Amino acid sequence: MTSDFSQYLTLGKRPEGRTLMCAEWLLAYRDDSHHLVPNGELVIEQGEVIYAGPHFHGEVTQRIDFGKALISPGLIDLDALSDLDTYLLVTDNQPGWAKGRIWPRSYVERGPYEMYTPEELAFQKRFAFGLLLLNGITTAAPIASLYYREWAETVAEFDAASDAAGDLGLRVFLSPAYRSGSMVLVEPGQFDSSFDETRGLRGLEDAIAFIERQHGRHGGLVNGMLAPDRVETCTLPLLQRTMAAAQDLDCRVRLHMAQGAMELATMRKLHGVTAPQWLKDNRLLSERLIAPHATYATASDLRLYAENGVSIAHSPLVSARMGSTLNSFSACRNLGINVGMATDTAPPDMLMNLLIALITCRVSEKNSDAVRSAELFDAATLGGARALGRTDIGRLAPRARADISIFRLDDLYMTPSVDPITTLLTGGSGKVTQAVFVDGRLSMLEGKLVGIDMIAARHQAQRQFDRLIEKYPDRSWRHRTVEELFPSSYPIWK
Repeated sequence: MTSDFSQYLTLGKRPEGRTLMCAEWLLAYRDDSHHLVPNGELVIEQGEVIYAGPHFHGEVTQRIDFGKALISPGLIDLDALSDLDTYLLVTDNQPGWAKGRIWPRSYVERGPYEMYTPEELAFQKRFAFGLLLLNGITTAAPIASLYYREWAETVAEFDAASDAAGDLGLRVFLSPAYRSGSMVLVEPGQFDSSFDETRGLRGLEDAIAFIERQHGRHGGLVNGMLAPDRVETCTLPLLQRTMAAAQDLDCRVRLHMAQGAMELATMRKLHGVTAPQWLKDNRLLSERLIAPHATYATASDLRLYAENGVSIAHSPLVSARMGSTLNSFSACRNLGINVGMATDTAPPDMLMNLLIALITCRVSEKNSDAVRSAELFDAATLGGARALGRTDIGRLAPRARADISIFRLDDLYMTPSVDPITTLLTGGSGKVTQAVFVDGRLSMLEGKLVGIDMIAARHQAQRQFDRLIEKYPDRSWRHRTVEELFPSSYPIWK
């Protein structure tokens, strides 16, 4: 196995000339599906795939052998964490409403404020994008929490995010998230909705202007996607104008819905029906819509998704941590729903999410044959591409973009190895990602990225996160101390 790639590859650059890559396994696309190719060969030129298959008979400029590895289509993350994950704080600290996950009225009356500086907001996007690449993710639709924000995301931080994607070499679908309402904690476990229609519509206008200005930048790495926050924080006029704008811009819309008990109760209180039914009643369901989670979707809701072409962004790890699951991946697929994959938490490890998806599906169905590893790998590649309306990513075939992830198969902890896809799902993690190419450009090689020192950035991220935690009492119920909000897992012995 070649271990020194420096004579062929430079971080941040495309290989010169027509380049052939080979490995023990290649996952190539033909006849409408992925195929495993033993000792397969992939040929790229500039940002495009020229050939993917058993043996290439043409001339090439150079040949790169990755040895015992899988050359795979880059993974697609439809709900990719783009901040420092505050949700981890409530993993063992429940209920979430008492731990700063919902603003108490006392904080709202004093006036919410930004808890990060503009520089910190820009940094966390760049750091999060680096983590995605380290985990073999080549296409991402960023997601971040609004709980620590003044209201919604800003254009300035997304201008910085576009630059970060271009610098690091990550394909993104994005625009600033917006909303016309928020949930307010009035009593323990009791919430009210508070709406500001004008503010929501202004956020949509900013997002539209951002897409018109940024779409296509950095050689097509930056793509527009409208991102209204959560369905219970959006009014009907806001969503109607959002879907109309998506038609005009020819872009996708991601809207979180059917994902939690608070949302379900709020939607029934406000509208008398579930979120998918409300959107259907107002003719807002379409193939442009990506709906993360669906863990609280009813059978009727799922049928509406199937009938209207809605895609689900499946984030099994973050859902399972909180005790819920999609019911189920195989049931959704059997209905004809397109399912893509997402991480939506730290670590942004897609392979870990695929394993959790396999486990939760089989447990939900009480059937060890309910889903196969290949179906989940399809979701992380082809399903994500379909949700985004793209046929040139998520596959390795002639004329596709050269978005490639190379996963090592010689990791000690994955022994013995069987089928490479099954091996990666059951024993792998993002840590076995050896190299990532996006649009033919080398974005990551053996843990190194261009334009950011991830070791130094990790220390900066932790310091930034610690300062955020110090501010939690200000916006938490009864303003308890940090130690009371987030006690250690065991008593500290000093």
